[in-house]
Amino acid sequence: MSLSVDTMRTIDHRVGVPLCALFTPFVMLIDWLTRLFAGPAGTPRKVLFIELSEMGSAIIVDPAMRDTQARGAEIFFLIFKSNRASLSLLNTVPAENVFTIDSSSVVSLALDTLKFLLWARARKIDTVIDLELFSRFTALLTGLCGARRRVGYHIFHGEGLWRGNMLTHKVHYNPHIHIAKNFLSLIHAAFATAQETPFSKIHIPDEAIKIAQAVIEPSVRQTVMGRIEQLAAQAQCDFQLGTQPLFLVNPNASELLVQRRWAPERFSALIVELNRKWPDSLILITGSPAEFAYVENVRVGAKVTRALNFAGQVSFSELPALYSLADVMVTNDSGPGHFSSVTSLHTVVLFGPETPALYGSLGKSIPITAQLACSPCVSAANHRKTPCSDNVCMQAITVSQVMEKVAIQFEAARA
Repeated sequence: MSLSVDTMRTIDHRVGVPLCALFTPFVMLIDWLTRLFAGPAGTPRKVLFIELSEMGSAIIVDPAMRDTQARGAEIFFLIFKSNRASLSLLNTVPAENVFTIDSSSVVSLALDTLKFLLWARARKIDTVIDLELFSRFTALLTGLCGARRRVGYHIFHGEGLWRGNMLTHKVHYNPHIHIAKNFLSLIHAAFATAQETPFSKIHIPDEAIKIAQAVIEPSVRQTVMGRIEQLAAQAQCDFQLGTQPLFLVNPNASELLVQRRWAPERFSALIVELNRKWPDSLILITGSPAEFAYVENVRVGAKVTRALNFAGQVSFSELPALYSLADVMVTNDSGPGHFSSVTSLHTVVLFGPETPALYGSLGKSIPITAQLACSPCVSAANHRKTPCSDNVCMQAITVSQVMEKVAIQFEAARA
């Protein structure tokens, strides 16, 4: 069991701030001595990306990683062990170049942190891209790993997000452009030949953030297809994959921000409407093995024979195969909305505490948001923690609104 999100935030603030203050003079001194005796840093050749806590970001950062590779650099990645699987969907980073930190306890977190610092130095990492939004922990990892070129977001004249002076290339985080473009601005800074204050003074076009598509083995696709047909047969549902519609409904969202969840009873009502409009369809309610009970609650609430609990039925690596078989998926703003972007699946993603302008899926997706005056209520400025305990922004989204977008996406999928 991993440390809770609030525990991680507390550690990051109460321990991270004094540690950043303690190590900043040390890092600045080492930088000065290195420049004095070794000269300026060369072109990035071994680039480490740090993104610990967000599985979806491991997909969104893919255009930035491929841009780095196109510039001739070898790429590495640091991520929490619990999120490691997200890097396997596209396999952009070689498995041997990925280091994981176990966040299940303070002890394992500390030990793996020390191991990482040795690992990075042993591989002579020359450039670090800190993808996290003002995390003190990743700032410390960035500053102490031995890389001469260190790129990340800097607060400049803002208040409350101070994390020392660990960066050599300070980038302005822009809350008005998609996070994938923010990631690309870090790459521009890393390879810049002239200093900018702040980085990065460039225009990033929409076509620069297209997501690569996963390579799906026919055998994996066949295996997943077999599980769907077997489950349908057990439920005594007459269903032919490829002929009758297949819908995916993902009702959960991670514990990182539970306010993103549309109510289970809304998902149940949606399933009823899907069955009413497409009575010959099969509806798979998806989730991880740990979400089986949550998914079952949604299924029971719907009382639709052709809606099946599919939680835990596929491994993470099999998700692209599942997505390639379906017509449309409806999901909360969570990992599946991003994971599905590596396939041609059409999705409808429900947004509340966050905004699709920043975190929208890069796939064939239609976002729905109520656009309340208080939304989005989470951002880099509050470390994505909201005081809200009544997510009216999600409650305001109606079943009829979702059905309207599903119909559009279904028509597009079948075109």
